Amino acid sequence: MTISAYGIGKRALDVISAVTLIVLCTPLWIIIPILIKLESSGPAIFSQPRVGRKGKIFKILKFRSMVVNADELLWKNREYKELRNKFTESDWKLENDPRVTKIGWILRRLSIDEFPQVFNILKGDMSIVGPRAYRPQEIEAQAKKYAHTKKWIEKALLVKPGITGLWQVSGRNDVPFDKRVQIDAEYASRKSLSEDLMILLKTPKAMLSKW
Repeated sequence: MTISAYGIGKRALDVISAVTLIVLCTPLWIIIPILIKLESSGPAIFSQPRVGRKGKIFKILKFRSMVVNADELLWKNREYKELRNKFTESDWKLENDPRVTKIGWILRRLSIDEFPQVFNILKGDMSIVGPRAYRPQEIEAQAKKYAHTKKWIEKALLVKPGITGLWQVSGRNDVPFDKRVQIDAEYASRKSLSEDLMILLKTPKAMLSKW
């Protein structure tokens, strides 16, 4: 398959998948925002800067699963110093994050908080399958912590990030950063629609793996 043929097939898969999710999940677009706002004040959907293809910064969309101003609390509130240290030491992942709301915990367990990213896909910032959409600060911090990963980071950023991906179906949050970005780089090097389809088929099981 030539690069141009792959690009056309990849984009077609993205658009078809995004539109299908929007249509099939119509009830969720109504119910989830109501549940979020019933539990806590603030917007049901929030955006956050992420690093996209070739280092382009874009705003990723998610259903809000935390209290309002969660990032500000983590990085600026003295009461969260211990949590902040744990967050950075555990490769920017937290198992029991007190900022997560009750409905947010369920959304995260089912990966439903990621659903608004279908609009990032339609816009062209993301793909249905791809590497993790890393935060700019995360890339910077982890590149220093894992100096040997620089080549993998650069390779992973050659393709659009995805809602799901190879490392997500390989171990989800249990995969440390250096292994995770290596898997992302390997995926970016192969560019295979057959692998994308395989990852999509494995995604539902991965979504339910922590229940």
